[in-house]
Amino acid sequence: MEQTFPALTVFYDGACPLCAREIAFYRRRKGADRLRWMDVAQLAPDQDVAPGLARANALARFHVMDAQGKLISGGRAFAEIMARLDGFRIIGRVLRREPLASLLDGAYAMFLPIRPQLQRLFGGRREPAPCTDDGACDPASKRRD
Repeated sequence: MEQTFPALTVFYDGACPLCAREIAFYRRRKGADRLRWMDVAQLAPDQDVAPGLARANALARFHVMDAQGKLISGGRAFAEIMARLDGFRIIGRVLRREPLASLLDGAYAMFLPIRPQLQRLFGGRREPAPCTDDGACDPASKRRD
């Protein structure tokens, strides 16, 4: 039997205040209800997030998974989110194209080494709020930073 996935599943680190703020921004946009939002910080350390994606890798780098089960990471993952949100569709579709997709990935790669310092600036890691049984979480319900 063929496995089906939501249009886009977004895997994010809800224990990272910086990450949670950005995800909360996207989740407030029109069309966000069509995406599945999964806080991987809620999962057990040895639990896989999705086929081919370990929790540790999902916490270290931003990932989304499309309806065919294809994992997309880094800057390209942000373009995928934008391409599916009303008001951001055009920019998301433009950012998916080369050379912009590669530039976005490069910018994300430069951001990753400074992410720990930015996390400390935004209050360090914190314990995530509980999620629903299907792994979906609501960053808006967490305490405000």
